[in-house]
Amino acid sequence: MAKHKLVLIPGLLCDEHLWAHQVRDLAEVADIEVADITREDNIADLARAVLRRAPEKFSLAGLSMGGYVAHEIMRQEPDRVERLALVDTSARSDTPENTKKRKSMMDLAMHGKFKGVTPLLLPNLVHPDHVEKTGVGDVVLQMAENVGKDAFLRQQTALMHRVDSRPDLANINCPTLVLCGRDDALTPVEVHQEMADGIGDNAKLVVIEHSGHLAPLEQPEEVNRAFEQWMQR
Repeated sequence: MAKHKLVLIPGLLCDEHLWAHQVRDLAEVADIEVADITREDNIADLARAVLRRAPEKFSLAGLSMGGYVAHEIMRQEPDRVERLALVDTSARSDTPENTKKRKSMMDLAMHGKFKGVTPLLLPNLVHPDHVEKTGVGDVVLQMAENVGKDAFLRQQTALMHRVDSRPDLANINCPTLVLCGRDDALTPVEVHQEMADGIGDNAKLVVIEHSGHLAPLEQPEEVNRAFEQWMQR
């Protein structure tokens, strides 16, 4: 049986380590590539960059910022995507409150305090039990250091100016997994229910218990199980 071609898109200040468990544990069923979303400062160009490197036909999963890029890919070249997973993300545009927070974090980074940004973000990124858990909190801090200040600034700029994807949800007609942590503080369960409802019959909502905003890292076995079922659809 031929393997799936699977493209995974990480979130803000994340790299391939976010998806390390999926890359390792799903290797028998999928050829996996983790996209780089650090080099552009707008969602449309990030989507084009992912598409340039992607196979002609592929399954697509995006977490948080990666989900916003996935929404844009579904606008640009939906026929190339065989199935879609929207993980700990949203279809909404940025709120004025979030934009204000982003600008504050960018200001910190630009004034020599980039290394202080991630510790401030970490309690909102993962379940409280996972902040100091080996293989979660430490990985989040290392990923941020790997991504670096300049890419962080580009990513925040892209996030502030993203469009509202809710009007486009009904156009998604491939098997779609909408997955989130029960305790996701940044994109709560109701935001995922909104996406699943907007997509309709093609969508399946899965909520992962005891997990925050980074479910693939926090609860990899449960996420892998959901991915395996999604790829069988």
